[in-house]
Amino acid sequence: MAKQKMTRAEKSWIMYDVGNSALVLLATSVIPIYFSSLAPDGGVVVAWSYAETVASLIIALLMPILGSIADMKGMKKKFIVGCVGTGVVATVALGIPTSAMAFLVIYVISSVALNSSMVFYDALLVDATTDDRMDEISSQGYAWGYIGSCVPFIACLLVVLNYDALGIGLQTAMQIAFVITAAWWLAFTIPMLRDVQQKHFKPREEHAVSRAIKGIGGTLKEMWANKAIKFYMIAYFFYIDGVHTIIKLSTSYGTDLGISSTQLVLALLVTQFVAFPSAIIYGRLSSKYGTRRMLLIAIAAYFGITLFAALFLRTATEFWILAILVGMFQGGIQALSRSEFGKLCPKKRANEYFGFFDIFGKYAAILGTFLVGTFTALTGNSSLGVMSIAVLFVIGFVMMLKVPAREEAAE
Repeated sequence: MAKQKMTRAEKSWIMYDVGNSALVLLATSVIPIYFSSLAPDGGVVVAWSYAETVASLIIALLMPILGSIADMKGMKKKFIVGCVGTGVVATVALGIPTSAMAFLVIYVISSVALNSSMVFYDALLVDATTDDRMDEISSQGYAWGYIGSCVPFIACLLVVLNYDALGIGLQTAMQIAFVITAAWWLAFTIPMLRDVQQKHFKPREEHAVSRAIKGIGGTLKEMWANKAIKFYMIAYFFYIDGVHTIIKLSTSYGTDLGISSTQLVLALLVTQFVAFPSAIIYGRLSSKYGTRRMLLIAIAAYFGITLFAALFLRTATEFWILAILVGMFQGGIQALSRSEFGKLCPKKRANEYFGFFDIFGKYAAILGTFLVGTFTALTGNSSLGVMSIAVLFVIGFVMMLKVPAREEAAE
């Protein structure tokens, strides 16, 4: 059977992943290193962990309410416009502060805007494609996001790593990097806003906010009554929380171990290149071996990655090995998690359900960052903090085994 070509809507939906991934990559590599220069007294891992936790808590509180409203006709893209607009301005503003606290405040705003936009973007997957193509399109989104984000990232690196040769200061170099990243994000948002139409929606309601707040409890009861969604959400909460904790804190952990900033950034760039083909391959393997089975393999792999980081990671070479291992599974586990939930949730209430989906882990890495920050603060050993993440993957693996097949859940 000939491979089906992607539609214009599918391609444009994928383009948004290319756009927002530029800030995601910068936030997991260069930004923590720059923040360490603003916080010379130390405590980088702890401060960064708690900043990420605050951002995640804000998203967790907002998304169920905003998601319910966004499910109404024509609202998804309006919310995306608001989030992207706020995020772009905040990203540019990151170059202004000279104190650590002011920088963290603006970073939290940009992080909330970015990750909130991703909730609405994820929910648009059900409008951009069909159930039988969700694994493929979701995987393509992550894949092209990884490789596409390298273009502005390399441009930023050239400026940041050569600021002396360019005759500018580090802050000016970072200001240029933030402008490049914000412009890239904005440019690749336009195709999705133009070509992807909201096909699934609820009728508009009066007093939408109050109704959304009152309806949160009912939605939770519905989700809990659905065995497939219940166990899937519990599994997802734990394993993806661990995944995003590793993504968010890998650079600050490497800095704490004394690995040079250049080695850290270049290794994370390798992660992007490895993740590009890996995400596509993972999506195609899911059609042969099943989405759930591929998710279980990825969860087990991340458990091993966590142990490697905590027990053996001490040098730049070992950080490069870690970066390659993460790249092999990062895109696959994210893409298939998103598409699998898109198949399970009711299409007309996709935003509402994806709002809870993101609370249960995707961009609300509350537990993992809190565990790392707390254990590191209590023991003074960041390796023990990283070790605490392993339990998240164990619980996630066990809970995923309890998720019934979609055919069984339908019955």
